[in-house]
Amino acid sequence: MSRRLRYQVAVSLDGFIAGPNGEADWIVMDPAIDFGALFKEFDTAVMGRKTYEGVTAQGGHGAMPGLDVVVFSRTLPPSSHRGVRVVNDDPRDVVAELKAKSGRDIWLFGGGALFRSLLDAGLVDTVEVAVVPVLLGSGVPLLPPGGTTKLVLADQKTLPTSGIVVLSYSVPGGAGPAPRIGYVKTRTARPKKKRSHAGKSAPTSRRTPSKKARGGRPPTRRAG
Repeated sequence: MSRRLRYQVAVSLDGFIAGPNGEADWIVMDPAIDFGALFKEFDTAVMGRKTYEGVTAQGGHGAMPGLDVVVFSRTLPPSSHRGVRVVNDDPRDVVAELKAKSGRDIWLFGGGALFRSLLDAGLVDTVEVAVVPVLLGSGVPLLPPGGTTKLVLADQKTLPTSGIVVLSYSVPGGAGPAPRIGYVKTRTARPKKKRSHAGKSAPTSRRTPSKKARGGRPPTRRAG
């Protein structure tokens, strides 16, 4: 079975993956998301030029820890840096070759136009979105207009701290079902202490004296 191409991205509630000028400052970081565990699910990332320029604007050549990054562009000259290569080849041909090789899954990092091209080519296997509770009003859409694709829900998780809803969908006919969401940490509930009828923790080192130890019947209050 070929490895999966997974569109893994944050999206606003109104369906944008970036602001009008590529802004990503609306994406909040939730402590429940284990990015180290997420990155370990992949060994390759593919992205379009605009997404790449947004990444490099933060410094560096766009390298991602533990991943080989492939950037598709019709305007940037072909180049290669450590962990990153820019190519002018048809993304559909390159991605098909990558999927045929052994390895971990491939991260479709963005953007929407590249997603549309690879989806129409039948190369996208999962759609995994982290829905951020913000309305941008305009920006880069999750997917440009085109044909309809029905998805199958594989997993979902809600992060109470940030309000982010993580959804994982399979694309029917893909290389395999979407994975469970394993990069979100879950807190283990601590066992609760047993409480007495008075609402306080019941003592464990002393026992309540029995009636016999107190002299039989409980004392009665005298009148007057």
